[in-house]
Amino acid sequence: MSMLTPPGMGGKYRVTGDTYPRMRRPRKRRRIVTALIAGAVALGLAGWGTVQLIDVFTDDGEKTATARGADCKPAPRTSAAPPLKLRPGQVTVNVYNATPRGGLAKAAADELKKRGFTIGKVGNATAAYDKKVKNTGVLLGSSTAVKGPFLLLGTQVKGTTAKTDTRKTKDVDLILGTAFTTLSPKPTADRALTALTTPPRPTTTPCTQTRAASPTDD
Repeated sequence: MSMLTPPGMGGKYRVTGDTYPRMRRPRKRRRIVTALIAGAVALGLAGWGTVQLIDVFTDDGEKTATARGADCKPAPRTSAAPPLKLRPGQVTVNVYNATPRGGLAKAAADELKKRGFTIGKVGNATAAYDKKVKNTGVLLGSSTAVKGPFLLLGTQVKGTTAKTDTRKTKDVDLILGTAFTTLSPKPTADRALTALTTPPRPTTTPCTQTRAASPTDD
């Protein structure tokens, strides 16, 4: 007889062996617990997915704005030529009259001197140019004068043509033609000279930033 058998009870209620019955949770309660756990997991996944979705659109907007900001840079200003370092006092000008009008070369030379140029010879043009220049005038000098003295004189006399010869000196000739009446007005010539000898100021290109499109925008 087992020690678990109450006294006075017969073999009908006798417990024998070394295996004892185990208590089990009701199946209904287990299902409720499982459902709660599954719901919590689903809710957590949904929340995590929402956060990731917001981050994706936010990052895209920020990256787009950053990229636009990087692209929106002031465009460098380009100049056809660097500022000219030569000044009028460094240019010696010979003024010749190729027209029938007397005193034209001296008047032009005096005005150029007032404007800072160094004056060399003054007189009538040679036979090669006398009464043969139909425009305002001819600028004549060595090949090195094209990008220097010719540019300075061009601010004082409009409508001239440039020619080069074989001279080795730095002086240049201004041969006045039939169309010449007077030098360019001093204020106009001064502005042109300043633009030629002053470095250009850097310019900026205004940037227009546009808002990144939201997923809810139509």
